Amino acid sequence: MSAHRGAARPEARVPCATAPVAVAAAAALALFLPASCVSVPPEQHPDLRVELPPRFAAAGDEGEGTDPAAGPPAEPAWWTTFGDERLDRIVEEALASNHDLAAAAARVEAAGAGARIAGADRMPQASFEFDPARRRQNFIGFPIPGGGGVLSTTTTTFGASLNLSWEVDLWGRLRARAAAGLADLEAAGADLEGARLSLAGQAAKAWFALVEGVEQVALARDTLQNRRLTRERIARRYELGVRPALDLRFALAAEARAEAELAARLQRLDAARRQVDVLLARYPDGRLGEDAGSVSLPVLPEAVPPGLPADLVARRPDLRAAERRLLASGLAVKEARAALYPSFRLTGSAGRLSRELEQLTKGDFSVWSIAGSLLQPLFQGGRLRAGVRLAEARQREGAEAWVQSALRAFAEVETSLAAETHLRAQERALAEAAEQSIAARRLAETRYDAGLVDYLSVLEAQREETLARGLLIDARRRLLENRIDLHLALGGGWRAPQAGDEPASGPEDAGIARIEMGGRPGGSP
Repeated sequence: MSAHRGAARPEARVPCATAPVAVAAAAALALFLPASCVSVPPEQHPDLRVELPPRFAAAGDEGEGTDPAAGPPAEPAWWTTFGDERLDRIVEEALASNHDLAAAAARVEAAGAGARIAGADRMPQASFEFDPARRRQNFIGFPIPGGGGVLSTTTTTFGASLNLSWEVDLWGRLRARAAAGLADLEAAGADLEGARLSLAGQAAKAWFALVEGVEQVALARDTLQNRRLTRERIARRYELGVRPALDLRFALAAEARAEAELAARLQRLDAARRQVDVLLARYPDGRLGEDAGSVSLPVLPEAVPPGLPADLVARRPDLRAAERRLLASGLAVKEARAALYPSFRLTGSAGRLSRELEQLTKGDFSVWSIAGSLLQPLFQGGRLRAGVRLAEARQREGAEAWVQSALRAFAEVETSLAAETHLRAQERALAEAAEQSIAARRLAETRYDAGLVDYLSVLEAQREETLARGLLIDARRRLLENRIDLHLALGGGWRAPQAGDEPASGPEDAGIARIEMGGRPGGSP
């Protein structure tokens, strides 16, 4: 795959697809930027060493859907595509109140403070010092005339000074450190966006699990009602001597199993409700969705647009965060190499020194100093060169980890796209099976009432109907969850291209650029 540089973006950009992300990241940047005018390079990526197709292999045929050179624009609120207003409220409440997301926002602020600390050494350091002192000195060997004791003197001095120091960043060591801090800040912002994306996916899956639980409970209640009615009919016929005791025993057993299944379904529904409560930062009392008796799983939105470009996965926040940290490790290599070179520091001080406090305001007691120092490391037991090798090894480790993460990301997208095809086929087959099972159960009950079949045929038909309907509900939930997984794998949603949308990069631009491995001291970080 030919390497190329990624699309240019404004320097010091903070991922801000959502309001919470923007607020936290902007606050962190505001904390850092006044301290130092430092920028970081645009996004760059290691070479994947594999040939990327212009579209996802499982996205559809080349002649259908969207233009492969124009990727579907991003759609941040992807959960709204399911058309479920309750789901929209659940996700929005989770994003507004979840404590894990608040912790991720706090980590962005911490990264902003760390970036400011990393860039502070590039600026001149100033301090004010007030130094009062009292000193007593004994003069041994000089006795006081006319009496014993030792001659002594006591002095009091007052000093006030303004001290300045500044390290001249000749080799870019401090600049690399500051830029690495800003790269870590951008990585934390991407982590926050990733946490928001993940939380939305968890909330959506938890809600669909709750709704499936409601449907499964309704099915279990219908099944129990059917078994109870069947048992009552058989009991009446048994009392009349029309049906044997064996049929009644089978009917009683089927009714008991239906009661047990209903209890199990109620327990699973209760657990699903409490899981949603926790995601919403509510006390898990299990009352959520008690009024959801009429809800049902939504119909899967329209099919994924064929021809999704493979570079759409670059929107994933986790990969952007990993790329920024990889860049920070490259800047750490520059810092470690620059530490081998001399450092030059300027220091200065100006103030007043007097034995009387009120004389500090008079210019006659002024003192000042200015000095420069040049420090060249000569021998430190190999610590500095080992630091360079350590930074280079960590950079290579980060590059390999990024490549592996990117390949896993492509696999997640391809797997979800392919799985949707299979899950849709499974849903259609189960829908047909459920329909036929319902008809078979009705026919078996009619023929049993007419004395044409035995009760085992009725019982088998009833079991097949319950199984097919339960599997159909489960398949619909798994189909929706797979679509959620696809949104997570792609880093968000999509929408069909509209008139006026700028086309994305074409297939020839679908590669991933190689990041610069290290750099010379003195180069721009």
